[in-house]
Amino acid sequence: MTGVNEIRSKFLDYFAENDHTIVESGPLVPRNDPTLMFTNAGMVPFKNLFTGVEKRDYVRATTSQKVVRAGGKHNDLDNVGYTARHHTFFEMLGNFSFGDYFKDRAIELAWNLITKEFGLPKEKLLVTVYSEDEEAAVLWKKIAGISDDKIIRIPTSDNFWSMGDTGPCGPCSEIFFDHGDHIWGGPPGSPEEDGDRFIEIWNLVFMQFEQTAEGRLNLPRPSIDTGMGLERVAAVMQGVHDNYDIDLFRALIAASVNATGVEAEGKAQSSHRVIADHLRSTSFLIADGVLPSNEGRGYVLRRIMRRGMRHAHLLGAAEPLMHRLVPALIREMGQAYPELVRAEALISETLKLEETRFRKTLERGLGLLDTATVDLLEGGELDGETAFKLYDTFGFPLDLTQDALRARNIGVDTKGFDEAMQRQKQEARAAWSGSGDAAEEGVWFGLKDKLGATEFLGYDTEKVEGVVSALVRDGKETATISAGETGFVIVNQTPFYGESGGQVGDTGTIVGDGVKAVVTDTQKKAEGLFIHAVSVEEGKLETGQAVELAVDGSRRGAIRANHSATHLLHEALREVLGAHVAQKGSMVTPERLRFDFSHPKTVSDDELKVVENLANEIILQNAPVDTRLMAVDEAIESGAMALFGEKYGDEVRVVSMGKALHGDKAGKTYSVELCGGIHVRRTGDIGLVTLVNEGAVAAGVRRLEALTGAEARAYLDQQDKRVRELAGILKVGAGDVTLRVAQLVEERKRLEKDLNEAKKKLAMGGSAEGGDAVKTAGVFKLLARKVDGINPRDLKGMADDAKAQLGSGVVVLISVADDGKAAIVTAVTKDLTDKVSAVDLVKIGSEALGGRGGGGRPDMAQAGGPEGAKAEGAIAAIEAYLSGL
Repeated sequence: MTGVNEIRSKFLDYFAENDHTIVESGPLVPRNDPTLMFTNAGMVPFKNLFTGVEKRDYVRATTSQKVVRAGGKHNDLDNVGYTARHHTFFEMLGNFSFGDYFKDRAIELAWNLITKEFGLPKEKLLVTVYSEDEEAAVLWKKIAGISDDKIIRIPTSDNFWSMGDTGPCGPCSEIFFDHGDHIWGGPPGSPEEDGDRFIEIWNLVFMQFEQTAEGRLNLPRPSIDTGMGLERVAAVMQGVHDNYDIDLFRALIAASVNATGVEAEGKAQSSHRVIADHLRSTSFLIADGVLPSNEGRGYVLRRIMRRGMRHAHLLGAAEPLMHRLVPALIREMGQAYPELVRAEALISETLKLEETRFRKTLERGLGLLDTATVDLLEGGELDGETAFKLYDTFGFPLDLTQDALRARNIGVDTKGFDEAMQRQKQEARAAWSGSGDAAEEGVWFGLKDKLGATEFLGYDTEKVEGVVSALVRDGKETATISAGETGFVIVNQTPFYGESGGQVGDTGTIVGDGVKAVVTDTQKKAEGLFIHAVSVEEGKLETGQAVELAVDGSRRGAIRANHSATHLLHEALREVLGAHVAQKGSMVTPERLRFDFSHPKTVSDDELKVVENLANEIILQNAPVDTRLMAVDEAIESGAMALFGEKYGDEVRVVSMGKALHGDKAGKTYSVELCGGIHVRRTGDIGLVTLVNEGAVAAGVRRLEALTGAEARAYLDQQDKRVRELAGILKVGAGDVTLRVAQLVEERKRLEKDLNEAKKKLAMGGSAEGGDAVKTAGVFKLLARKVDGINPRDLKGMADDAKAQLGSGVVVLISVADDGKAAIVTAVTKDLTDKVSAVDLVKIGSEALGGRGGGGRPDMAQAGGPEGAKAEGAIAAIEAYLSGL
């Protein structure tokens, strides 16, 4: 039992047998400690349990916690590859007691594990205790039988742990292993303690005090926090002194050797070690949602990646190397950490993309670096301006410049580098100030310059802790926002999605000690600054304050479903209508989705039904929604669709979902799009998509509106209710409603036609000829009549009928509407059009009705007028005109 996987399992099983709950490793991005860039200790996921903020259903726990130390205070990056025990990523084995057992049981459990279960020789072990903790020394002698000369009292903070300036704290006791006198070094506390002979393998923290501003108090329920480096104890158990000689690293280094053809000897040894270590840290960070960027955690990840990739370059790798080693890592660690297996495609593609791009950067940067340092001797220093030029112009990070010069013992003027960086920021801000942008937006650019981009954690979680970085009210920075006031909050990290790409911003709450604020909207400003619009309900928000940010989960879930549904509908529209369909805009809210697309004509009901069915087919597959990072050109070439109006950088998120069931794409991925939005985990999470409207919004652009999930079901329930109510009114079964309504519509049309004919006859005095309305005007037979209750559009037909009955003559019909306006039609039989024109007659009538004439043909004309009360006068005017001809 000496393999890394066996040791990890044995450790967890041992504590499980001793009534500890095995807790999965927390993520590398801490959700409960905004002061940390990465999880840097095994106790981080349990911080709130130790402080009493959180309660769980267990009081004993054991973990193998993923840890990264490569940024901020805990940064081992520069030493990795050159020492025996420095890593950017390692596993911290630990057991924890939250107010349950204390020193005696913790010492007993630790001693039994390492001497009986792990079989380490007692004579090779020694312990340290805090000099004031005589209790621990006594317990070690009593429980473990350790002699006084093997118990070393340390008076410094090395053996007194604290969470911070205030909070839980207490003495600790470290267990050291003696690798033998053939290795230089002395025991802890001695002048030779920095040697490698005596190596700490386990630290037991006895958390028994609380440090306050007034002094140190005893905790009512002391706790235990321990940490054992898996790689260190594996080296001890495998009989090697160097962590890189354990089975896990031997396998990873062997994969690197096999891929490069360069043995791990001489100078190449450090390069292989760097690659193996950095492969672990980058892969685990990507699996936990961190992607390379130029700020924050993403920048640290990029630094680690590029450092590993530079060593691949040193080994002579002609093509990107690190992504080819991912399968070896998964073979070694995938069973213990299944997130690696789930994220394998994302890890491989991200590494390949970054290394492909970085190789171009590396070639340019190393060339410039060689030129700039050609005259520098060993012990010299590269000036800061040149180092900054390498960074700013060629994308060559400062730490890579330092690493590249390390072999020649040449340093870098970091102060000059920082001054050049600050000068550039000031120049960029001054240039922006004169650009004419809205003055109220200026505050965001200033804050972005000062604070950097906000860390967005919302792809993986809906709740995190953060620190208030800045507050804004009325366009200006402020120190506080109090109850009853509104404003904007910027936090160092957030789970809230800022409105972009058609997806609305998240809402939720921000709470802290004595303060509660409601987040009413989230926006993105100044390329990466997330601002939270808030209304403070209780207490006051202050800069520097620790807060918990919680997204409205049900609202976020509805947004996820609607956003993913837009992707499925987009592909379905292309499948049904053709490849010319392209997205022209969208709006994704919790209630519904709106999708604009290019198409020259109305989409038929049958086509819409097919689109809806295709989308729901993919939803029913319950297929995983996959997210990858790719170069934008590569993504588009591979078939991913870019969204209308979106701006893309060199790297993009590619969202894929479903398997096509029809046509040429059958068996292939159904939807593949470039998208930075938040999506469901599986297509089945959408539930259902229902189309509710389709129409035009511009020339060649159509708009589709749809509902998903609960909203879709509510809509369909309402539709079903209406059908059932209608069936009750019609006294038929629900399945016969359509037929019955069609029959009623036909019956109504017939009745309306009959009624209209009756109205016409009645208006004409009971006959089509007009009855007593026919008279003689000069040499013309004239049928002139005011007709009531007749739609103006029916006047022409009535006039045609009257002409046919007259045989020869003139017809004048005037209809007056309820609002008093009149419509007039004049008609002349063809045998008389050479003597009188219907156009002349209608103009006479229209003028009498207060109008301005009309138009038509010599045999039929129409017009209108606002004064329908003068209808008889209009008839008289026309009659007088005819009499004079």
